[in-house]
Amino acid sequence: MFTDDQLLPISALQHWLFCPRQCALIHLEQAWAENFFTADGRVLHEKAHAGPDESRGGIRTTRGMSVRSLRLGLSGQCDVVEFHLDGLVLPVEYKRGKPKSHRADEVQVCAQALCLEEMLGLGAGAIQRACLFYGEHKRRHDVLLDDELRGLTEDTAGHLHAMIRDRITPQAEYAPGKCDACSLIDHCQPQALRFKRGAAAWFSARLSETATAALPTPDC
Repeated sequence: MFTDDQLLPISALQHWLFCPRQCALIHLEQAWAENFFTADGRVLHEKAHAGPDESRGGIRTTRGMSVRSLRLGLSGQCDVVEFHLDGLVLPVEYKRGKPKSHRADEVQVCAQALCLEEMLGLGAGAIQRACLFYGEHKRRHDVLLDDELRGLTEDTAGHLHAMIRDRITPQAEYAPGKCDACSLIDHCQPQALRFKRGAAAWFSARLSETATAALPTPDC
């Protein structure tokens, strides 16, 4: 069990799965910069939180609900949580763009569900699905909270706490599809690091060649 002062933000799970170095830059080194993508996502979240709580058609909708899990050491806010008369509890996370090829968004909303289960005393597995609402498609996508996704969420929380505990920022690995769209690319400088590695490898190879050439030729 974690204490309140050990809780880490649920959003950091998404950062870790997208890029461990980005996660460390944000949550260890307190680095942050905004670009179009982060600003668009922030505006979408603000709109989701801005609406009033309401009850309609047997569904009570709560916005900006604070959640936490002492078991996983996580805390955060749910964009929307729906409480249905039949007992269904449905967390809904709002995201810009469209569904991703990785599972970072699914892990984030799964972590919210795990927090809700713990806080509401529902028991593990009580919340069987969640939803992701993508701004580009403007519709919900169901997320099945199965054992695989729950396991990935708990493992990611463990990796996150280990990184914070060890205070080690991973080395940069340049990936054009991710790095070029990252708001922290100027801080991270993955291409510069790649160049340094390449130069070091070249210099090491030249030293090795020079040392080999200097060896005496064996007599036949």
